[in-house]
Amino acid sequence: MRFELHTDEKDDRKVFITGNFNNWNPRDESYQLQQTDPSDYFIEIDNQSLPNEIEYKFTKGGWENVELDAYGNITPNRKVKKAAGKISDTVKKWRLNWGPFKDEFFPIAEVISEEFYIPQLDRYRKVWAVLPYDYHTSEKRYPVLYLQDAQNLFNEGSGFGNWEIDKKLSILAEYGRGDVIVIAIEHGSEDRIKEYIFDNDNIANGSEGKKYIRFIADTLKPFVDENYRTLKDRDNTGIGGSSLGALISIYSGFLYPEVYSKLLIFSPSLWVEPNNNFPMMNFRVPFKTKIYLYGGGQEGSKMVKRIRIFEEYLKRWEKKNLFDFEFKTSINPDGTHNEFYWSQEFPRAIEWLFYDNTENPVEVKPQQKSIKN
Repeated sequence: MRFELHTDEKDDRKVFITGNFNNWNPRDESYQLQQTDPSDYFIEIDNQSLPNEIEYKFTKGGWENVELDAYGNITPNRKVKKAAGKISDTVKKWRLNWGPFKDEFFPIAEVISEEFYIPQLDRYRKVWAVLPYDYHTSEKRYPVLYLQDAQNLFNEGSGFGNWEIDKKLSILAEYGRGDVIVIAIEHGSEDRIKEYIFDNDNIANGSEGKKYIRFIADTLKPFVDENYRTLKDRDNTGIGGSSLGALISIYSGFLYPEVYSKLLIFSPSLWVEPNNNFPMMNFRVPFKTKIYLYGGGQEGSKMVKRIRIFEEYLKRWEKKNLFDFEFKTSINPDGTHNEFYWSQEFPRAIEWLFYDNTENPVEVKPQQKSIKN
């Protein structure tokens, strides 16, 4: 079967085809198209590799770089019968790092409190709620993800860049996968390290992580559940962060498995616990917990190695019937320890943690013709 592609939007990115013949892998080197001139590409795929009814899309190396229509809208999956032998397609536009973003799908970011009291630590903290775009016009209840380091999650001008979770949630909403409330807790500036270290006074003099995770589970979550339309059960509750924020989220998940079923763990500071001595609650029936692990190959020689070792420990704990883990590990060979790469990974993590499906793009209706650059 021969697939031909014409696109006038030119750049240096490679072009791939993905579909129900390669598990919708958007960057499968076996399915890279050959370029015949600046605007034209083709690939010939062995018929034995193809189902009779083919569904497919074109990407430039990932769902963040997938094809779009002329207005920047999602396109439905392309469909063709293998018996056709040849098909010629045109792509008008391509996503670039998940953009463009649409105003009508942007979430609503509101401050829960400028000074939310933390009784466990006797101090105050700014806490945000990032609500789905249709929160105030629907009666739906939503799952909740608690995230650390709110200063670096969505506000423009943050010192280290940010995850742009507002933009990423708008993309997910466009695909019908944005029904998640994010509760973003600002870090405590000079208290950040103490609050994110569980019990290691060698790293942080007077580590306060035990009290901090109690604050989220025992104080903040009940407040959120009382004041927002949440799905309160553990199956719909997650926690996460990056670096030390990821580390304290691991502790939260292991010590409060009755509260959280989903952990978003980006570039965790596992060097604090080189022996993986994480305390765990022992319950008669192990809790099923999903963990999305991400690390970058350029974060230092030991980041990926430590993540792999942590994986092995998860498997051992599973055998002891402490937990029933389902985990997905994503390693970006080019990734460094910064918000740009965590931002890229965020939509994939949300989709896997909360939507229980592969990256097979859902069929969607055409949307309005508005774009936010």
